[in-house]
Amino acid sequence: MTAISISARQGVPEDALSEDAATDLERSCELPGDGFRVAPAIEGIERIEARLHGKFFEPHRHDTYAIGVTLGGVQTFQYRGESRFSNPGSIIIIHPDEVHDGGAGTDIGLRYRMMYVQPERLLAALDTPGNSLPFVAAPVVGDETLRQAIGEAVMDLDTGIDDLALDDILARIAEGLCRHAGVSDIRPGKADKVAVLRATEFLRANLEKPVGSPELEAVSGLDRFTLARQFRKVLGTSPHRYLLMRRLERARQMIAKGESLAGAALETGFADQAHFTRHFKRAYGLTPGRWANLAIDG
Repeated sequence: MTAISISARQGVPEDALSEDAATDLERSCELPGDGFRVAPAIEGIERIEARLHGKFFEPHRHDTYAIGVTLGGVQTFQYRGESRFSNPGSIIIIHPDEVHDGGAGTDIGLRYRMMYVQPERLLAALDTPGNSLPFVAAPVVGDETLRQAIGEAVMDLDTGIDDLALDDILARIAEGLCRHAGVSDIRPGKADKVAVLRATEFLRANLEKPVGSPELEAVSGLDRFTLARQFRKVLGTSPHRYLLMRRLERARQMIAKGESLAGAALETGFADQAHFTRHFKRAYGLTPGRWANLAIDG
């Protein structure tokens, strides 16, 4: 299922909204028309890309967190009695039930990606005593760590998000919200290497099949968000990223031994060759076809 584009003007090219937000946060090219792109549904989370000109939204409020990144132009809005401005690369955080409007601050228009997260999804990911919702007073912030987590959530609006990836993204966003809300009592805890190593052993043994969060919870003895934090503490990465890289490593070995690209993708658990190619290029900087031409089986 692909994202749905809703254009308010005729003749808007589909690829105007198709660039990868993870690598194109700073672009501010002129936008050809107003429209929205809506990603496939994820329970409790809506993801969109918007392009618009002028003052677009009248004052309104959501019962969700609105968390996103300005991609092009200047985003301007009224929030808690003040005029706010977000430039390309800046993060926007609007607390649930806070009134705001919105629009483009310059004639070139505005382009941004946003995720609307039901508070209960973030409550589950918090690691603070009492688990109260963090309130970020400044709705426009700069934070590369948080921006990377948001980018991973909104960079591909044509597909859903793997459970393991979403667990890690929500844990990192929750930590970012707490950081900017001035919440200092996040429990540091000790590194649980044993639990993490149990999870890695299970992941390596199941490269060819989908692995869900409940399975890793059972294997590690930790809830999914604690495991995501422990994984980063011990190994510097997430369970999803660890599994992805082990799959790519095996696929690379198979290709070097003469296995077809389609066969390597299938045997290492990728949905299709296009999915495999996209992840391979992001990980190694070249396509699997190029790798196959260069690889020498030692």
